[in-house]
Amino acid sequence: MNKKLLCDLHIHSNCSDGDDRPEDLIKLAENAGLKAIALCDHNTLSGLDNFLKSAENSSVIAVPGVEVTTGYNNKEVHILGLFIKKEVYGKLTKYLEPINNRKEKSNLELTKKLNENGYKINYEEIKQKADAKTLNRKHFAVELKEKGYVSSVNEAFKTLLSEDKGFYVPAEKTPSFEVISYLKSLGAVPVLAHPFHTLSYEELQEFLPVAKEYGLIGMETIYPLFTAEETTMANESAERFGLLKSGGSDYHGQKTKPQIKMGTGKENIAVPFEFYENLKEQTRFFHSI
Repeated sequence: MNKKLLCDLHIHSNCSDGDDRPEDLIKLAENAGLKAIALCDHNTLSGLDNFLKSAENSSVIAVPGVEVTTGYNNKEVHILGLFIKKEVYGKLTKYLEPINNRKEKSNLELTKKLNENGYKINYEEIKQKADAKTLNRKHFAVELKEKGYVSSVNEAFKTLLSEDKGFYVPAEKTPSFEVISYLKSLGAVPVLAHPFHTLSYEELQEFLPVAKEYGLIGMETIYPLFTAEETTMANESAERFGLLKSGGSDYHGQKTKPQIKMGTGKENIAVPFEFYENLKEQTRFFHSI
C-alpha cells in the first residue's frame, strides 16, 4: 500500500501522556509518509491549537480530536471524538472538567498510598516534570522508574500501579453512552477506541448496538496490539452494526512506548486514508449545538 495514502487516527502528545509536543507531531507524520493524523490526548484539548497551526503549511492533514475516559459495566472504555470544531472547544473543555477533577483526586490518593507504603514520591514534582495538562498512571510509572522502585514503566503498571495491588483506585467514570451522545451533539465524530482493551467479544456485542443508538459512528478495527483474531472480530463487529472503520497506532512517543511507531505501530498496521475520508464525511450530516 502506498504510504501517501495512509493515516493514523489515534496519536498522543505531551499534553496528556505522550512524549512529543503537539507542534512536533506533524513533522513526524511527514517523515512517516502519512497523509492525515489525529491528535487525541486524554481528556484535554490543550494541544489542539498548536497541533493545527503546525499543519497549516504541511501536506499532512491535522485532525483535532480527544480521547475521553468513560465507564461501561464497571469497565473503562475509551471514546475518541474526532473532527472537533474550534467553536466548541470551550464547551467540551468545560464538560471534561469533572472527569479531570475526579482523576486528580485519584492521583492524590495514589500518591498518599504509595508514600504510606514506603514509595517516596512527590506529586508536585511529577507534575513539574510532566508539563502535561492531565496526569495519569504513566507519569507515576516514569517517576517510580526514576526513583529505582521498578526497572521499567511496564513493570510499574504490572506491579505497583495495577488495581490488584490496592494503591491505585480508578476515578469514577462518566457513562460511555452519555459521552458518545455529547460528542455527537457538538458535531464531533464518536469512535470506540481499541475495543478489546477492556471489553470481551461478548461485551462488545452488547455494547455496540446501544452505543450506536446514542450516536457512535465508528470503531477502531486496526490497532497494533490486536491479535489476528481480534482484528477479524473487530472488522466483523463494525460491519454487523453498521459502524465506520477507524484505526491508529496509539502513538505516545519513543520514551513512553518505544515499540510503537507513528503510522505503523509495531510495523504491523497500515490505516487506509479512506478511513479518514469516510469519517470526515459524517460531519456533513449533523450540526453542533
